[in-house]
Amino acid sequence: MPILEVDNIHSYYGHIHALKGISISVKKGEIVTLIGANGAGKTTTLRTISGLMKPRHGHVRLEGEDLAPYKPHEIVYKGVAMVPEGRRIFTRLTVMENLEMGAYTRTSKPEIEQDLDRVFALFPRLKERRRQIAGTLSGGEQQMLAIGRALMARPRILLMDEPSMGLAPVLVEAIFDTIQQINKEGTTILLVEQNALMAFSIAHRGYVLQTGEIVLQDNAENLKKNPMVQKAYLGME
Repeated sequence: MPILEVDNIHSYYGHIHALKGISISVKKGEIVTLIGANGAGKTTTLRTISGLMKPRHGHVRLEGEDLAPYKPHEIVYKGVAMVPEGRRIFTRLTVMENLEMGAYTRTSKPEIEQDLDRVFALFPRLKERRRQIAGTLSGGEQQMLAIGRALMARPRILLMDEPSMGLAPVLVEAIFDTIQQINKEGTTILLVEQNALMAFSIAHRGYVLQTGEIVLQDNAENLKKNPMVQKAYLGME
């Protein structure tokens, strides 16, 4: 059974049919990437999975359980955490306060301390700046904080929306190395990313989304070699 199953989802913004019956699955331990142009429906897919949007048709299931009855904060409690596009950290809070907000659904102090140690091991710079106001961090540090905050929920699956956006190439590589490390430590990941080449370099499988519909799915290596993908998303003729 997949850890996450999106089954024939139709989502709307008013009268605009944003997702037109998409179905995707993510198995435990995988990195699965979702690529597509701006407006294809990638963020809408993540918003629907996390409960921020309710689909008109179809189902989102976490380990077989339908998430439809649950509110977004309850879905976090169930084990789905998101690193949103644009980071969306709490800019007036400190780094430590942001991380503590990530653990707001949890009660075990020893486990929270354990996960803080894990985040600081992944991102030593956050440990150095734990008392700093988050809004004064660099873009790369804010992305680290957004990932760290999501990990503090100890998710069963981590949704990541454009983690490379706005970052210098050297920082993009560092962030993707960290995503791979997080996965190797046992966290399942659904990754939305416009940098398709970087996404394919770490993903096991992928889906290509166009105007709200899945048009291709395959393992990452095959997608990277696909002529349509090469032309549309990898800049190759």
